[in-house]
Amino acid sequence: MPSYTFVSTANAVALRRGIPVFVDIRPDTLNIDEDLIESAITSRTKAIFPVHYAGVPAEMDRIVQIANRHSLYVVEDAAQALGSTYNGRKAGSLGHLAAFSFHETKNIISGEGGALAINDGSLLERAEIIREKGTNRKRFFRGQVDKYTWVDVGSSFLPGELIAAFLCAQLDELDTIGSNRMASWTKYDDALQGFASRGVRTPIVPPGRTHNAHLYYIILPTPEMRQKLIALLRQDGINAPFHYVPLHNSPAGTKLARTSGDLFHTQDLSERLVRLPLYPHIDSQLDYVIERVIRHLDALL
Repeated sequence: MPSYTFVSTANAVALRRGIPVFVDIRPDTLNIDEDLIESAITSRTKAIFPVHYAGVPAEMDRIVQIANRHSLYVVEDAAQALGSTYNGRKAGSLGHLAAFSFHETKNIISGEGGALAINDGSLLERAEIIREKGTNRKRFFRGQVDKYTWVDVGSSFLPGELIAAFLCAQLDELDTIGSNRMASWTKYDDALQGFASRGVRTPIVPPGRTHNAHLYYIILPTPEMRQKLIALLRQDGINAPFHYVPLHNSPAGTKLARTSGDLFHTQDLSERLVRLPLYPHIDSQLDYVIERVIRHLDALL
């Protein structure tokens, strides 16, 4: 079982100066393309960071095999994947470390914040020190040292009691919240599958994986059509944004990172993806959203 360290931010903290190296995604799941990882590894590579996009786990068996072959760590970005599974195993339990997010857009929220799952016991003590402002305070409380002091880098990552209580209550209702979201996800999927023959892509969940209905997206045939659909839905009072701007194209990405190979699918799919509204108890509004999406797709295609 993993150990969990709850922190007040889900953002990664760079403890060593390094250069992230991006590789392209798979066109089916939009997760990292495991076939491209090995060619991006150099003597300076420390870890592989797979993202479980839309709550669908990446191809973790292959990724872990590659990491073991090159003596690398695997850090899962499971921010969107709380409750998802890969071949019967929970997302977040598949690498050495995993990061979950409780940001307001996630299935379980605390406004901001997240959790670090530690699956490698050798990393637990340092994680405690970093969380405890760089001190060995936990060792002091366990009676392992006679005083505590500053021994490493760290910060104040602990959530407050009110936030923790708010979060705990939602975690108790994880299955109920998940069932409600899955019903909405399935209703979208059943209604929009028929557009596949007209060039509209819906989410793909490979065999052996379950997802947590974190989000529902469609991929339009062209960027122009994507923009038209978003504008039409906005006129209907429906907020259906595109998703992420690829990191390698962002101002920080161009300065602080590099790419390995051509990131064609990353660029192409990011320009054609629309994220449809999905949140707990959308029930009464879901039929309206689906009706408007279908009406506009019929007119655009």
